[in-house]
Amino acid sequence: MRELHKAGIEVIMDVVYNHSGEGSELGPAVCFKGIDNPTYYCLTGSAMEPFRYYVNYTGCGNTLNLANPHVIRLVLDSLRYWVETMHVDGFRFDLASVLGRENGMFEKSASFFDAISQDPVLNRIKLIAEPWDIGTYQVGNFPVDWSEWNGKFRDTIRKFCKGDSGQLTDLGYRLTGSADLYGEDGRSAYNSINFITCHDGFTLYDLVSYNYKHNEANLENNSDGTNDNNSWNCGFEGETNDQNIINLRKQLIKNFVCYLLFSSGTPMILGGDEFMRTQRGNNNAYCHDNETSWFNWEYAKENPDMLNFYKKAIEFTKTHKIFQRRKFLLGRDLDANGVPDIRWFGKDTEKPSWDDPELRTVCYQLDEEEGHDHFFFIILNADYNMQYIRIPKLINRKKWHRVVDTSLESGEDFLDSGKEILLDPPDYYLVNPRSTVVLIGK
Repeated sequence: MRELHKAGIEVIMDVVYNHSGEGSELGPAVCFKGIDNPTYYCLTGSAMEPFRYYVNYTGCGNTLNLANPHVIRLVLDSLRYWVETMHVDGFRFDLASVLGRENGMFEKSASFFDAISQDPVLNRIKLIAEPWDIGTYQVGNFPVDWSEWNGKFRDTIRKFCKGDSGQLTDLGYRLTGSADLYGEDGRSAYNSINFITCHDGFTLYDLVSYNYKHNEANLENNSDGTNDNNSWNCGFEGETNDQNIINLRKQLIKNFVCYLLFSSGTPMILGGDEFMRTQRGNNNAYCHDNETSWFNWEYAKENPDMLNFYKKAIEFTKTHKIFQRRKFLLGRDLDANGVPDIRWFGKDTEKPSWDDPELRTVCYQLDEEEGHDHFFFIILNADYNMQYIRIPKLINRKKWHRVVDTSLESGEDFLDSGKEILLDPPDYYLVNPRSTVVLIGK
């Protein structure tokens, strides 16, 4: 921990306080069952056996009773230890909706949340919720001092990238920080933890390589793991030697990188995605301690083009503060230059037809405000056809230059600072199918 902090790296610890390892009523009695079963667990049953069975909101056989003050104290004591003794910087709470359940229902003002907010140690650290459990989906509903894994960002971005219809309206919210989820209770764009993949589910490479889960190695007849993956295999299921399919998969991965890192919010990258790690289509690999779940660092040597694209995208966001904006984009002129902070376009410099379910191309211009002198024009084309995009004129004799085109070969797909290519002619761009383009105005 000390060495990570010396390197300027904060540590967010993944914690699981929603269940124990004692399982259901068929599981062993290891600790809480033998100490005070009805205090520590949510129980249910018939009128004849009212506390015979364990409520299972977690999928792990039992659910801890975070409405009980003794259980809350246990969890808070644990959290304070990790903060005060081990100096972690925050926590990501697994199946955090369980923590807010009282009388079986999720409550934004639940006792556990109140206890956290009043604790002088815990109310100053980073709190991140996985805002769902087996029985409820609470994205956008956590207290004001919590950030959330934005599952709606994940789902919408996946659907849009693979070309699903009817995604444009929701896409606008997700790219700009999800104000519809976090804008009405005092939170801001940074409270949206944007992600496309995580430790549960497909890796990013598998997301563009498999239409279906392949969990046979889990020995549950491929019945475990979700079927709702919103993935697309680009025309072939699994590994292939077809170079056209390989190139398309890499192009889609680069699109995902742009969607994630250039959106408002806090981006979260799954380790290994930067060099195309695969689990061979297994989307529930928690039970494996083998090549399925291990990091194969040879992938980094085999895919230096993808690793380099990630590095350049991260450096680009660090260089241009508009991509680190903590507040929501408002569509208003915030620096008195006559240009709004964000302006949306269709293919012809007019406003996009948000309600057109078959529209799969959208553009937007960003104004890097307050002391910065750049504009950005971003084209997202999830359509399988090439698109002719009209480019708006710039003020103060600035000119558009190409920075990113994910359809181009490595080396040309993301240009270094100072080597951007002047757009000529300056008023349009031919955008290749299923690609992303970023222009900088300077």
